[in-house]
Amino acid sequence: MDENVKLARKWTAKALGDLLNADNNLIAENIPYDTVCFHCQQAAEKLLKAYLIAKGKNYPLSHDLLLLLECVEEFDRSAEHIRDWLIVLIPYAVEIRYPDECFVPSPEDASEARQAAEQVKKFIFEVCPSIFD
Repeated sequence: MDENVKLARKWTAKALGDLLNADNNLIAENIPYDTVCFHCQQAAEKLLKAYLIAKGKNYPLSHDLLLLLECVEEFDRSAEHIRDWLIVLIPYAVEIRYPDECFVPSPEDASEARQAAEQVKKFIFEVCPSIFD
């Protein structure tokens, strides 16, 4: 197996772990909606980076999902259809982690973030199934 694909699979596993964290929190008695949203953003970021790794491209050291999208689009222009889902996740990269800069996401925000992350996962699976075990 190609070394890039091996590494990309590790990134994908981490992304799926983020989705599992989001799902586990969504069924908790006391739901930390900010944590759910953060893990959804992280999953999307890691999936985009996994795709780039599989393609042999160095990914930018950034949490900027739209920058990562531009890199992915160098290989597959159809990635444009996940732009709106990525925009949903952008606020959850950094600001959400700190109490002095953060807003409190609602249950609806968390649900939308989880849906957005799922759409990114679905796209990456369709265009690069080899990075999923």
